[in-house]
Amino acid sequence: MPRCELKVEISDMKNAFVQLKPLVISLCLLLVVSTQAAPAEEMQLTGRWKVKFTFAGRNDMNLIFVADAKGSGSFLLLDTAPDSKPETTPRSAAWLQTTNDRVGFSGEVELPIGTCCRETGTLIFKGKFGSSNAVSGKVIFVGSTEEEENPIGFRAMIGAFSATRIQ
Repeated sequence: MPRCELKVEISDMKNAFVQLKPLVISLCLLLVVSTQAAPAEEMQLTGRWKVKFTFAGRNDMNLIFVADAKGSGSFLLLDTAPDSKPETTPRSAAWLQTTNDRVGFSGEVELPIGTCCRETGTLIFKGKFGSSNAVSGKVIFVGSTEEEENPIGFRAMIGAFSATRIQ
């Protein structure tokens, strides 16, 4: 049976190591950098937000939402007062931040219904952070007028919203 001999000189091994050394160092550095977790972007609702919301078939509406500490806050409606003027007094609101970057905020408001009427009800926003300075999701208005055809028993509108941090 033929014999195969492998002859390796020490100088050949030194040359191979010298050539592989930069690759080994690069791989080690890449491993160290990739295993260091970057700090997660902090998603906090506290602060001032410009909120744009709309219901199907209606014009966009805007408000300033101020999320104070411990779930309290306020709405300042910018274009829902009579003649599309801003309200002068903020309205009380509440908010909650849950898991998975989800948030909810709500408050009692008075919104225009059509061209002649206004209705008081609860404005509810449910959304998710897109970044630390942006939230979007669904908005629901549950009015105070009873409506037998509606499964919840009151006039309700559903729409969409987007909010951008302003302060």
